[in-house]
Amino acid sequence: MQSIFLKNPIRVTMQNSILSPLVKLAMRSCKVLRFPEFLKLLDGLWYLDLSGNNIEGQVPNWIWHSTLQYVNISHNHLNSMEEFSPNVSLNLLATLDVRGNLRINPGMSRHDEQSYCVELAGNNYQQIPSDFALASSLRSLNINGNLLEGQLPRSLANCKMLEVLDLGNNKITDTFPFWLDKLPELKVLVLRNNSFYGQIHLPRRNFSLSKLGIIDLSSNQFTGDLPPEFLESLDEMQLNSQNKSATLKTIGQYEYYQDSVTIMSKGNEMVLVRILTIFISLDLSNNKFHGKIPGEIGELKSLVVLNLSRNAFDGEIPSSLGDLVQLESLDLSSNKLSGTIPQQLTSLTFLAFFNISYNNLTGHVPQGNQFNTYTNGSYIGNIGLCGLPLSKRCVPVDDSIPEPPSR
Repeated sequence: MQSIFLKNPIRVTMQNSILSPLVKLAMRSCKVLRFPEFLKLLDGLWYLDLSGNNIEGQVPNWIWHSTLQYVNISHNHLNSMEEFSPNVSLNLLATLDVRGNLRINPGMSRHDEQSYCVELAGNNYQQIPSDFALASSLRSLNINGNLLEGQLPRSLANCKMLEVLDLGNNKITDTFPFWLDKLPELKVLVLRNNSFYGQIHLPRRNFSLSKLGIIDLSSNQFTGDLPPEFLESLDEMQLNSQNKSATLKTIGQYEYYQDSVTIMSKGNEMVLVRILTIFISLDLSNNKFHGKIPGEIGELKSLVVLNLSRNAFDGEIPSSLGDLVQLESLDLSSNKLSGTIPQQLTSLTFLAFFNISYNNLTGHVPQGNQFNTYTNGSYIGNIGLCGLPLSKRCVPVDDSIPEPPSR
């Protein structure tokens, strides 16, 4: 096996005798302006990385080899792919990465029936591929940060092996895709910053999104109550640490490729390059949900991140949140919550980030454990709260109304 890795070459001259056994070629960030002609000579090539260059125009048909398993042509200036000729067979292709180009449509053709990961993130891609009928082995689809419009194609239900679906930061207009329950391996669903709308009402009994461990529906137009049945359908989030395997597993990590996903955690955007199965996150922030937060949310005992901020939830904070013993980040800010802060929340010893600002909460701020570490910023905008770390003292009940003098 022969591999060549080049960095900033001025000129590459190779003889056919050298190229013949070459199976792995990486020319990342080499200021390459066009697809190297010598690729035509590499009969056994299975790994090709031309990312981070200045290649313009169309991806030529002749770069494809039947032995290719990994192709990374991301972060160039490509705008299209030449139609595959009848003699091109990509049965081994596992990964195709075309992120960060001008606008490129690889289409969904016969080579998609193999398990390759499709990365189209960061282009100006406007149309969602509509036919996934042959993509039954597709494991990862990332079209984040494009200009996608319209509805999600229902043919995605054919992708029975799909683990990661990231359609964030587009212009998709649709209702919640309950038909995704037909994807038994789906573990990551990112729909953030689109135009999804309507209520989340389960279509039938015994509905289950059994393996979803990361759900990001933030910055859409979802409305209505948050149904307890929806929370109860999230089987993976209900498993506690004792139910999970002791061996750490990674979602979307394949032989030559590793998925990443961006989430909000502890008040900041965080890129998860290795998506561990123990990282469980539910983000419903910046929508139009209203009504009470269901007490059933306490059943999601695997949650590490919970973000319900910037909605219109009212009523009291459910004390069952104290059952989420794995929780590291809890954001309930900018709602209409009232009542006191449940004392049960002090049992969340991993809770590093806590934000309940801009609600209508009253009473004492709980003390003990992690609550001794939170600052004013966690509580701002609740004029009825008192006690440390706030400057407003809590007046004891006995001292609030003086007794009249006896005669």
